Amino acid sequence: MTHNEENSLKVNILELLAREGLGGMNEAVRILMNAAMLLEREKYLGAASHERTEERRGYANGFKSKTVNSRIGELNLAIPQTRDSQFYPNSLEKGLRSERALKSALAEMYLQGVSTRKVAKITEELCGFSVSSTQVSNATKLLDEELGQWRNRPLGCFKYLILDARYEKVRHGGSVIDCAVLIAIGIDTSGHRQVLGVSVSLSEAEVHWRDFLKGLQQRGLHGIEIITSDSHKGLKAALKTVFPGVKWQRCQFHLQQNAQSYVPRQDMKSDVAQEIRKIFNCGDRPEANRLLNLAVEHYAKTAPRLSEWMETNIPEGLTIFELPEPHRKRMRTSNSLERVNKEIKRRTRVATIFPNEASCLRLVSAILMEVSEEWETGKAYLSMI
Repeated sequence: MTHNEENSLKVNILELLAREGLGGMNEAVRILMNAAMLLEREKYLGAASHERTEERRGYANGFKSKTVNSRIGELNLAIPQTRDSQFYPNSLEKGLRSERALKSALAEMYLQGVSTRKVAKITEELCGFSVSSTQVSNATKLLDEELGQWRNRPLGCFKYLILDARYEKVRHGGSVIDCAVLIAIGIDTSGHRQVLGVSVSLSEAEVHWRDFLKGLQQRGLHGIEIITSDSHKGLKAALKTVFPGVKWQRCQFHLQQNAQSYVPRQDMKSDVAQEIRKIFNCGDRPEANRLLNLAVEHYAKTAPRLSEWMETNIPEGLTIFELPEPHRKRMRTSNSLERVNKEIKRRTRVATIFPNEASCLRLVSAILMEVSEEWETGKAYLSMI
């Protein structure tokens, strides 16, 4: 798309919105989507329409009309085609996967006997259209196949691994329970992040973590130099079994939170947090050990439980000093996964209670797949030079 074409597109959309207001949103989105898909085809082919270039990898083959249901109504799109029939625009598929998962989750609530009026209202508001049980069944089958292939795809060499768990409410045996959602993020040798896997189970016990981690290994995960996570007993035990020789970094953010439980007085909490922060922000391990020893001695009489806890637990958050200095800040906590969890929560809170584990896994997988695709095609998370 040339510069003049881009300007013309912007002008047309602005004129449309100025003339129609919010009523023109549907047409504006349709125009933008068609333009985005056309750009994608040009990148796929390595050349614009009628352009002569040695980089060309194929030829365009017209358009195919397609009506897509969206939150702002039906969009009548023109899907670009290629002669090899291998091209399909990511700009159309992105976002629709988790939309389908959400639609399936809500429709399953309907089929499981949740208030039909409530579910119908939410589905209509979120997706812009109602769905039938047949549509749900077909969509769910296709979606589960796609998500299953992604969750079981082969892995390779990853230098760093970040693990965390969150909880979602799921109906089970006539009651509502908190179901553990385990998530693994890997950073490869190029410095890019990927969501390596996700699993849903009734508990965060050692057996769930062990099976999850073994599954990553069986898919080819290797080369891990350090693992960052919180200090859950089940997870720690599983790590010793599955990755016995890999160094473990306890999340410093969670360590700070845990420490507050051992502070005897409210007026001491700020000073304790500051002392721990100084330890974590040291330039090297010897200096961190020196400050830790001073803190342990300082609180031995005024807060003996805190002193004992610091001596035992703080060293678990200092493994990071064995990494190159530029990597420490991002690998010393599991905060990158915490941000992912916030995005999951934003989407799953709509469903409130999942009818079963499969429904929960479906929606979370769809969200994580989209997150991972953005990471893999975006900027590197760490510089490996």
